[in-house]
Amino acid sequence: MSDKKKVCLIGSGNWGSAIAKIVGVNVKKFDCFDKEVKMYVYEEMVDGRKLTEIINKDHENVKYLKGHKFTDSIKAVPDVLETAKDADILIFVIPHQFVPNTCKPLIGKLKKGAIGLSLIKGFDESEKGKISLISEKISNLLGIDCCVLMGANIANEVADEKFCETTIGCKNAETGHILKKLLDTPNFRVTVVPDTKTVEICGALKNVVAVAAGICDGLGYGDNTKAAVIRIGLKEMMRFCNVFYPTPRIQTFFESCGIADLITTCYGGRNRRISELFAKDPSKTFEQLEKEHLNGQKLQGPGTALDVVCLLKSKNKEELFPMFVAVAKIVTKEIKPQDLLDYLRKEPDD
Repeated sequence: MSDKKKVCLIGSGNWGSAIAKIVGVNVKKFDCFDKEVKMYVYEEMVDGRKLTEIINKDHENVKYLKGHKFTDSIKAVPDVLETAKDADILIFVIPHQFVPNTCKPLIGKLKKGAIGLSLIKGFDESEKGKISLISEKISNLLGIDCCVLMGANIANEVADEKFCETTIGCKNAETGHILKKLLDTPNFRVTVVPDTKTVEICGALKNVVAVAAGICDGLGYGDNTKAAVIRIGLKEMMRFCNVFYPTPRIQTFFESCGIADLITTCYGGRNRRISELFAKDPSKTFEQLEKEHLNGQKLQGPGTALDVVCLLKSKNKEELFPMFVAVAKIVTKEIKPQDLLDYLRKEPDD
């Protein structure tokens, strides 16, 4: 029996395809991995051909990462159970809204000892007024340990092999070593830290701050105001960890998953861009702008803001997080984008 680790990817969008490029190279490079990597692809027709057929024959995801080739290790599969049933390492890279339905066919069907790695940014709010981490959701649904990867990683730049860093949160040192070997490259530098929860919380909350940054751009407020948004946003992220997940590791906020990802997302990325468009034309909803401009990709920031504020209300903690509250109210059109500054001025003393 082979002791080589078999890897699969659950998801094949823009970010999932960028990661597939890296994984496809590294499984060929290291003998500890099986050379075939199944990638779950939601089947759709593109120019009269099935997307799985295009990926398997042309080695390119022309829908979500056009112009970038996979190695022949990557095999597109339209069935999630067929993709995952024999895997030792499952990399989850789908919109957080799709996690329950995607995981449902896998319950009780996975290989014993399998581990997960979540690249999903957002929170689960299956219960009103209560949120949990996506890695916890995956772990609870499937009965597997689930690590996380978050960082300043705009997918197209990763695919272009521009130098960047990322952070893996993993409590088990041996597992962390394997995951680093699977994903680390000269241009995708991986750091492993044990503070999994803080890594994941940063990945979710930075998208809320990016909405505020995009609104500043849309209203023409300039770089000084955006700098204030980033600073206040980072403090609210840290405060959130301290209030709801006590004793975060302060160093984690200075890894790629923290301040670096926050800055990158506030200057680039879909949440900032769509929020800028919203501020310029608030007659449209975020949902409408998402459909018009994202080619099937999903926003994380607006939904995460609503989930967070629902939790804050249930715990009577809204006054500690004025920016998060403002973003949620702008998303629901309870206040105007121009009212953001009034909430920034309410920053509490620590």
